[in-house]
Amino acid sequence: MRTRRFRLESFVAVLIACTVWISSGKAQFGGTQQGAGPQGAASTQAPKTAEQEFKSIQVLKGIPADQLIPTMQFVSASLGVECEFCHVEKAFEKDDKKTKQTARKMIEMMFAINKDNFEGHREVTCNSCHRGKSDPVAIPAPMTAEEEQIIEGDHQPSAAKEEPKESTGPTGDQLIDKYVQALGGATAIGNVTTRVMKGKIEFGGKSFPIDIYCKHPQQRISYTHNPEGESVTAFNGHEGWMHNAGMPLREMHTNDLDGASIDADLHLATDLRQMFTRTQVRGTEKVGDHEAYVVVGSREGKTPIRLCFDKDSGLLVRLVRYGDTALGWMPAQIDYADYRDVNGLKVPYRWTLARPGGRFTIQVNEVTQNVPVDDAKFVKPPLNSSSKE
Repeated sequence: MRTRRFRLESFVAVLIACTVWISSGKAQFGGTQQGAGPQGAASTQAPKTAEQEFKSIQVLKGIPADQLIPTMQFVSASLGVECEFCHVEKAFEKDDKKTKQTARKMIEMMFAINKDNFEGHREVTCNSCHRGKSDPVAIPAPMTAEEEQIIEGDHQPSAAKEEPKESTGPTGDQLIDKYVQALGGATAIGNVTTRVMKGKIEFGGKSFPIDIYCKHPQQRISYTHNPEGESVTAFNGHEGWMHNAGMPLREMHTNDLDGASIDADLHLATDLRQMFTRTQVRGTEKVGDHEAYVVVGSREGKTPIRLCFDKDSGLLVRLVRYGDTALGWMPAQIDYADYRDVNGLKVPYRWTLARPGGRFTIQVNEVTQNVPVDDAKFVKPPLNSSSKE
């Protein structure tokens, strides 16, 4: 029961800042959090590989140590299972379970398929066959009534909406410019130096108060007040961390830091064009009740970002980013709604983040801007500290 509660608390803390991959299992693999300095900071030693940091690594040798947990999370999401499906609880390094041996063989097979058929490009992943089920579906399903109507030409399949056609309308840059104007203009965006938000986070039928503090450039910290104490997720522009009540502080790495920098950017709308090396409009799709243009922005050396702009208002209604793992990309989708005017600038008062493992919604009821926010909030506590609140 304690393991389940710990996972839930970690999941909530991860989702609050929309940045962190669930990493509660790292210690159980026999690893320690070492060599995790600030992003971009010079390191006195080479980053550790998975086999140097963890025990009993056989088929994922050579990948960075901080990619192992996100990679395991990718497997979990692809098969729709928890860690104990393959691992012995509290002894992750043991090889006692047959499912763990099978998983290794499947990963080796996947690597071989991509090497022999796709020039080493990662085209086939765990999710290609499993689609959220522990056993792949080998037999095609009988035709449904909806599919019969599709063949008869009554309507388009919902799957077709997942891959929008190329657009002949506005360009990606034009849609980003329209978004900037819809928010209130570049000047109004640039004038914001801090933002403080208070509201509640809702998930799994539960609701807790949440406070979020943002400060330019790219600093953000959130406090979720739950019965066990405060859960903190923070990013200070260089490094990020999570702090659950009574638990040791845990650092963010790689993908986490990339997502954190996006979420913490108060000037994201005006920074988008500089962030992307290329934008491509991929038609339109429905987001809630609204039709939205889909823009995919490519980034140098990083995974792309998918943006959906409301066709009428021009506002951003969905952002999808991807965390890279050794086996495939893990998506995080954020839907924005309830835009309200705050001192001449439109701000979303509600957003919902969904990952393969779950979702949550934050509803803000109070937003203040350009108020003092102490820099001390963004100073990372010692790595071995525990939250006592």
